[in-house]
Amino acid sequence: MVTRLKDIADALGVSVVTVSRALRDRPDIARETRARILDRVKELNYRPNLMARSLVTGRSSLIGLVVPDLIHPFFTEIAKALAATLRQKDYFLIVSSSESDPQLEQDEIEHMLSHRLDCFVVASCERDPHNLRRIVAAGVPLVLVDRSFQGFASNFVGVDDYRAGVLATGHLVAQGCKRIAHIRGPMTRVGNGRAQGYRDTLAKHGMPVAERYVVACGEALDSDGETRGKRAMEEVLALRPRPDGLFCFNDTVATGAMVRAMEAGLRIPNDLALVGCGNFHYSSKLRVPLSSVDQKSREIGERTAKMIVSLLKKPPARPRTVVLEPELIVRDSSRLK
Repeated sequence: MVTRLKDIADALGVSVVTVSRALRDRPDIARETRARILDRVKELNYRPNLMARSLVTGRSSLIGLVVPDLIHPFFTEIAKALAATLRQKDYFLIVSSSESDPQLEQDEIEHMLSHRLDCFVVASCERDPHNLRRIVAAGVPLVLVDRSFQGFASNFVGVDDYRAGVLATGHLVAQGCKRIAHIRGPMTRVGNGRAQGYRDTLAKHGMPVAERYVVACGEALDSDGETRGKRAMEEVLALRPRPDGLFCFNDTVATGAMVRAMEAGLRIPNDLALVGCGNFHYSSKLRVPLSSVDQKSREIGERTAKMIVSLLKKPPARPRTVVLEPELIVRDSSRLK
C-alpha cells in the first residue's frame, strides 16, 4: 500500500501542510516536530509523488542529458560530474544516448519533452540545430555541451577546440617534428576547430600545410574509434615523405593509430611522435603512454550543473557561454627531447 502525506499527518496528529513544510525543510517548523515527521517518513518508507508535485509546482527536479555515445570516456566523465553536482542541489539526471543518429536524437528529445524536464543538456550529433529548436519552442532551458552551432543562440559549456589543435601541434613542432600529419574528426565545430588549430600552428612556424597530410576518420565513436584510427593510419603510412609527427582527433583514434604504426615496425616516438585528445583514463597505461590534450570533461560537467541551477533560479537576459582552456599532458608517445 502506498503511503500518503495524509497517513503521516494522521499518525502524528499534525496537518498535511505541516508534514509538507517539514519535508521541504521550511524554517517555520519546530525542530522537534520536523524530527518526529522525518522519523515517521523513514519508518513508513514514504516517497513523494514527484509527478503530482511537478503538476503543482511546474518543476520536476529532473534534468535530461543527451549525448552521442555513453561508452565514450569524455561523455561518461561529463555525466558523472554533472549528476554529482546536481544531486547536491536536489536535481537528478536522466541520461540518454543518440548513438550519433540524428533521428534517434530527435526521438529521445521528444520523449524527454513529454516528461516535463526542468532543463536539457545536449551534445548534439546534428549538422544543424533543428531538433534543438523544439526544446526552445517548448520553453525549456537548454545548455549545449562540447558542440555549439553558429547562428544558434544557446547556453554553452565546452573547451576551446581550436586551442586544443594549437597545443598538440605546437608541442610536436617543439619536439623537432618536420612533417606533421593530422587524423581529423567529423566536419563539426569540434573537428573543424582542432583541424584549424593544426593548420594555423604549422603556418605560424613556417611549415607547409599539405592537405594530403590531413586524413579523415569520420565520427569515430569510442566503440569503433580504434578501428577507424587503424584504417586512417594506413593512409598516413602511405604518405611520402612519411610524417614524423601525428596529431589525432581523439584518444581512441590515437590508440588505433599507434597500434597500427607499431605493427608496421615504427618506433613511438622515435619514428613517429604522437598526440591524442581527451586524456582518457587509460592514456597513461598503454604500451607507450599517450600524450594527450585534456578536454576538462569533469569541469565541463560541474560548470554545466552550476549553470543549470542558476538558469532555473533566474533566467538570464541572454545565453551564457563558458569556454574552458585545454591542457596538454605530455607522456612518452611524443617525448623526443
